[in-house]
Amino acid sequence: MKFLDQAKVYVRSGDGGAGCVSFRREKFIEFGGPNGGDGGRGGDVVVECVDGLNTLIDYRYQQHFKARPGQHGMGKNRTGARGPDAVLKVPAGTQIFAEDNETLLADLTEVGQRVVLARGGNGGFGNAYFKSSTNQAPRHANPGLPGVEMWIWLRLKLIADAGLVGLPNAGKSTFLAAVSAAKPKIADYPFTTLHPNLGVVGIDGREFVLADIPGLIEGAHMGAGLGDRFLGHVERCRVLLHLVDGTSEDVAGTYETIRAEIEAYGGGLADKPEVVALSKIDALDDETRRERAEELGQAAGQTPLMLSSASREGVEAALRRVADIIRAAREEEQELEGPPADWQP
Repeated sequence: MKFLDQAKVYVRSGDGGAGCVSFRREKFIEFGGPNGGDGGRGGDVVVECVDGLNTLIDYRYQQHFKARPGQHGMGKNRTGARGPDAVLKVPAGTQIFAEDNETLLADLTEVGQRVVLARGGNGGFGNAYFKSSTNQAPRHANPGLPGVEMWIWLRLKLIADAGLVGLPNAGKSTFLAAVSAAKPKIADYPFTTLHPNLGVVGIDGREFVLADIPGLIEGAHMGAGLGDRFLGHVERCRVLLHLVDGTSEDVAGTYETIRAEIEAYGGGLADKPEVVALSKIDALDDETRRERAEELGQAAGQTPLMLSSASREGVEAALRRVADIIRAAREEEQELEGPPADWQP
């Protein structure tokens, strides 16, 4: 299945049904009076977060969604039926923006969440509604109100506990393949990864979801390379695992390039906990390892982890560090949320 994380769609709610002008006419019954029913309400446009989806590919092939109009009112005081809703099913982590692609309308993060984007038009009143002591035979009814139409943007931001960041060819996909059952494309050229990948990682009886995004280059926050489009997929992560290629001649400059892009992007990424690791150390001798680890440590302000995804050296230590940060973040979130409603001491 092709990965698609952004789509523009047109939605329109249903028009309300018109009211009916009708009079009761039966044999041997005089003074029948008006009995025109009201029109039915038009269908709503609803966006629902469902399980089993991880891409917006369905909206590549259909971009127009229209709810059905309400039925017109009928004689014998029969109200028209309400129009069926148009339901857009999206994966968890989908954000809905207005046509300007900046105004956030809704953020669906949990399965089962529903939001009504456009409400259907109200049905018109039939002539029975206008009957009064001074107007006992009204001969007019209201038309239904029109529905609401708009263009919206759907933007998917994957929900993961940890995110891998780094320059292209820093070993992110190799690391993900080594620690999870994910099978990302791996090759010895930049931009091998063209779309985000997710993997479930287990360490010491704990599990978390790890996201691998395409490599970043200088100017990514302005759209260079694959741009900042994929940085949104690590916005929801609790911790960033920053891999720096140990075979690079300037590991400090490499680290600072990625940090500058993260800070320029915004979205709270710069404030997230970060674990820095020097990757591909199996290709370095001991002296070069020490020199580049010291250089990276000075730039990052922390002692970097040493790891090699190929030989699995240092991999478990990196996973434990990430898992500890995730657990601490989860505990802090639970304290802020407080005990559940049914909790009893």
